[in-house]
Amino acid sequence: MEYLYLLQQALIWIITVFWIYQIIISVCSLIKLKDKPLIEKKNHRFMAIIPAHNEEAVVADLIKSLKNQDYPKDLLDIYVIADNCTDNTAEVAREAGAIVYERFDPTKKTKGYALNWFLQQKIEEDAPYDAFCIFDADNIADSNFIKNMNKKLCQGEDVVQGYRDIKNPTDNWITAGYAIFYWTMNRFYHLARYNLGLSPLINGTGFMVRFDVIKPEGWNTKTLTEDIEFSLKRIIKGKKLGWAVDAIVYDEQPLGFKQSWKQRTRWTVGHIQCIKEYTKPLAVAVKENKTMMNFDGLLYIMGSIPMFILTLILLGLNFIIYAANGMTSADLIMNCIRYFVPTFLLPIGTAVVIMLLDKREIKPMIKGLLCYPLFLGSWLLINFKCLFKRDTSWDKIEHVRSVNKLSQVKAEVNIKN
Repeated sequence: MEYLYLLQQALIWIITVFWIYQIIISVCSLIKLKDKPLIEKKNHRFMAIIPAHNEEAVVADLIKSLKNQDYPKDLLDIYVIADNCTDNTAEVAREAGAIVYERFDPTKKTKGYALNWFLQQKIEEDAPYDAFCIFDADNIADSNFIKNMNKKLCQGEDVVQGYRDIKNPTDNWITAGYAIFYWTMNRFYHLARYNLGLSPLINGTGFMVRFDVIKPEGWNTKTLTEDIEFSLKRIIKGKKLGWAVDAIVYDEQPLGFKQSWKQRTRWTVGHIQCIKEYTKPLAVAVKENKTMMNFDGLLYIMGSIPMFILTLILLGLNFIIYAANGMTSADLIMNCIRYFVPTFLLPIGTAVVIMLLDKREIKPMIKGLLCYPLFLGSWLLINFKCLFKRDTSWDKIEHVRSVNKLSQVKAEVNIKN
């Protein structure tokens, strides 16, 4: 029991120090820094790339929003990768004004494969582009997205994540959970690290990459979370990613719990794949480069599933120690209440703070706020399941929210005037 107690105390210290570090970093999102100076003044030439699998219901809306960019039309080409489509995605995209590449390979279905297939062709062509932006087919891009990414290029940034907002935050408790999660990540992870000179991460969609960056090896990823994998590979090389709070993209989230469960399962499996593949290279980079950016990247990968496992072990130790000390059932229940009540209230309080900082209306999100701990709790169950059973298959998430006007989206995200 003495050894178990020592292990319990060690885990408490490890977990506490980890979260204190995260809180300190998050507070730095409140710091307003001067914008980086321009190192050149130029309108760069962009590709907007849209990997799409059976997205005929929404892809035209994204193309329209890209055609309405406040940016020179001759410097932006819109490409749609119609990836293993069995519907009219290719035809709809062509009619909307995009250049369409059709790809058929049922053995390689993920977005990473589609991007590598397309970008390798552009590399071989030596296509005359300075950078490209990646979007999901269900997105709507703010009219200043490309202009603000061009500014980041002019500031010397190579890989930049834009602000990922939500197209449908008030549809139900699931979409509200996604919205709160991404609003939190945007401010307390990406912005905080960018302010400190650490590295944000690519976040799936709405990001920009300088074309020269991928020319040596293409879009070479192999996990289910190609965005995180690409970010970690950059961090290992000592390359910092950028953050563009004004380059906004609106993303549709799934309405059904079953689809949400499958999507988040895929993300968790992808994280586990990245842990296996990149923990050692990140640790080596910390040792060789001795930078906080590399250390923070290592903490990111260790702070997902490994920290979850340590927390489960700690809970198990607590139960064993309490039982050995003669704790009654009533004592155990009271200890659980003391643990779970703050755990339930903290995410709600954090979400309210985020919404106040971002000047968002709280009233339309009341139901989502109250259910947010349930959303996060279901994610913990997904993490637990993926420790023992990992489905690496790719399942499409249905997107049905067609939005013809950007003003409709902005009205839904609850930002005060």
